[in-house]
Amino acid sequence: MDLTIPQKIAIWAIPILFAISLHEVAHGLLASWFGDQTAKLSGRLSLNPLKHIDPIGTVLLPLVMLMVSNFIFGWAKPVPVDPRNLHHPRRDMAFVALAGPLSNIVMAFCWGLIAKTGMMLEGGGNGWLGIPLVYMGTAGIMINVVLGVLNLIPIPPLDGGKVLMSILPPRLAYHVGFLEPYGFLILVLLLFSGMLSRVIEPFVFLIINMIGNVFGLN
Repeated sequence: MDLTIPQKIAIWAIPILFAISLHEVAHGLLASWFGDQTAKLSGRLSLNPLKHIDPIGTVLLPLVMLMVSNFIFGWAKPVPVDPRNLHHPRRDMAFVALAGPLSNIVMAFCWGLIAKTGMMLEGGGNGWLGIPLVYMGTAGIMINVVLGVLNLIPIPPLDGGKVLMSILPPRLAYHVGFLEPYGFLILVLLLFSGMLSRVIEPFVFLIINMIGNVFGLN
């Protein structure tokens, strides 16, 4: 079924807000666990999406992508983390970075359960509730898996880049850090060259198929 723009917004809004907000909260919570209270003191350990919204990455970009395609991604304001406050800065920073993408994978499974619930409701004659849940659950799976996999690419400032810098020898990590100001440009070039989709698609479809098999969505 072809969806109108308002219908797409209604379906994708909640999954996107939860995906990016909980991603950032996960970073902050683990940083707090390992000794850095920067995110907590700045009020960012909150499930309130308004605390995490980035005007471009959370609002403008997803809206534009909704209008031109069925593929959406975005980002929130990064949660502040000061590695100097961590108990073991290099090791702990790797775990803090991984917390965001892993939270997205967990959320994708949660949305899989919601999609399955929608299918059961639709089959029971409650399509008025079941069909929206199926659409929203499917959107939640997609946005979370894409965000989780995309953020694991080892390019600073993505989470995968932070993990890479945490496990590399300090001198080499220092040089890799010089890529951080150009990370977004690198991603844009990879996107328009088609390389980005070729890199992440196998992992995205692997996880989506896994969720589909677990909940019987395939």
